[in-house]
Amino acid sequence: FFSIQELLRVMRTIDDRIVHELNTTIPTASFVGKIDAGQTCKELYQSLMDAHTSRERIIKNCIAQTSSVVKTLREEREKAQDDLALLKQLRKEQTKLKLMQSELNVEEVVNDRSWKVL
Repeated sequence: FFSIQELLRVMRTIDDRIVHELNTTIPTASFVGKIDAGQTCKELYQSLMDAHTSRERIIKNCIAQTSSVVKTLREEREKAQDDLALLKQLRKEQTKLKLMQSELNVEEVVNDRSWKVL
């Protein structure tokens, strides 16, 4: 989970720097004729859309994989109720699943903030 969290942190750089990106994208009065602000804003918008889509896809794939593991472990746990190692593994995977689901909520907050700034 921590490696995925680190990957998401790196991928959120564009959101963290959105104000800076806008400040460098919109030309000052002296550069108005040299830079197409509309095109530059469209490119920033597309970059933001791509980043949001990629991160959401990664998080949802992780949730799906972890859910599958949890389901399998629950089925095994039904068969072997006395297996403490299996119970421990199930709890670990359930915790990871909850963290992944909360990461989806974090993603929503980050995305909303970026869109409001843009």
